[in-house]
Amino acid sequence: MVRPVDDVREQSASWQIWLVSLLLASMPMFFALSTRIKAVPILVLCLLGLSALISRQETRRACWLAWPVGAVCLLRLLYDIGNFAGHRLGWSSLDLPAQTLLFLLIAAAFSLPLKQRVIAIGFSMTAIVLGIVCLIQRYGQGVDRPYGLNGGDWAAVEFAMYLLLLILLSMLQALRPDTPPRDRWLHIAAVAIGLYGAVLTQSRGPLLAFAPIYLGLLLWVGLRTRRWRRMIGLLAITVAGMLAVTATLHHEMVNRLADVPAEMASYGRNDTTGAVRERLEMWRVAWQAFGEHPLTGIGLDQFGVYVRQQAAAGKASEAIAKYVHPHSEYLESLVAGGLPALLVLLLFFGVPLVFFARHLNHPQPSVAGAAAAGLMVIVMYGLCAFSDNVFYRAMPHSLYMFLVLGLAVVIGRELRHSSVS
Repeated sequence: MVRPVDDVREQSASWQIWLVSLLLASMPMFFALSTRIKAVPILVLCLLGLSALISRQETRRACWLAWPVGAVCLLRLLYDIGNFAGHRLGWSSLDLPAQTLLFLLIAAAFSLPLKQRVIAIGFSMTAIVLGIVCLIQRYGQGVDRPYGLNGGDWAAVEFAMYLLLLILLSMLQALRPDTPPRDRWLHIAAVAIGLYGAVLTQSRGPLLAFAPIYLGLLLWVGLRTRRWRRMIGLLAITVAGMLAVTATLHHEMVNRLADVPAEMASYGRNDTTGAVRERLEMWRVAWQAFGEHPLTGIGLDQFGVYVRQQAAAGKASEAIAKYVHPHSEYLESLVAGGLPALLVLLLFFGVPLVFFARHLNHPQPSVAGAAAAGLMVIVMYGLCAFSDNVFYRAMPHSLYMFLVLGLAVVIGRELRHSSVS
């Protein structure tokens, strides 16, 4: 018996939706790997996104509604190209900025009628896997600060930020009223295992940034659902659990927090060793570089060259000669391109922030949920950017572009559907 043409098309479309949903669900895991195999799903998603842009009017309309976010990402790419040309840098300086084009295509795939449950489960499974990796590295391999699957011990901070963001997204899913009970327990497990792993990294900046975002998430859910007792209970359990782990099992974290004021007070030209003192010295040298080139900067990824020159001339400590970035995304922008670069970075954070904030209290849960997720991404990266570089490696850069552009298109799709209905 021959199947009707409509049935064949519907079955083909169903397989495409499942394929796209599974690929999107697995991308945070692929980003966290150092293997180049992740280029395959990225390429497939780019082709699927391009196909949707060409063949689906709904995709084009959803992307158009998200145009401010896409436009500011393109603006940053164009500025980086101008910086590259103006300073006559090597092509490697454009490796990460050029990936913006890939993520603009991938974002179009978010306009499809995706299996949202599959994506949510995929994200939480990634948080569980990465949390278990932390446990294995700490207790099985004796690593002092777990760093995940992409990078060495110097990658612990960005890995913690990456993991904590996935934890926030898992908690958002766990708090949704329409989440199935079995899925909710999976998301809760992702939060618990992921948080324990994040504490093991001993990364002060991301953990401190996580606290107000987590509190804001509970407050937002409480305002929408009026389930204040549940929110207060979750907050109490989370705080008690993190304090118990930090204070009883891992005194290293307490000691690292206690070291901050002492290192800040003792920092000077004759004492620049230690995590906090080295940061302060890098920030001083970065500000010095900005003062010398306030409008043009010294070029993308040139801070390391500048530091080594200053150290050789006796104008900077030898302790920071090993660093290639100033451990602050804002200072990195000032060093690389002066005030114009900082303005572009602020727009890069600010435009999506305003876009998501505008839809945070939308009556449609799918729109408000995507807006809340987008806001958490922006705020997490924006806060961590004060004390670390959050875009200098592919893993955190890819996750940011993937989520911010994708969630903006999700909102565009849902707004389009609500306006039609």
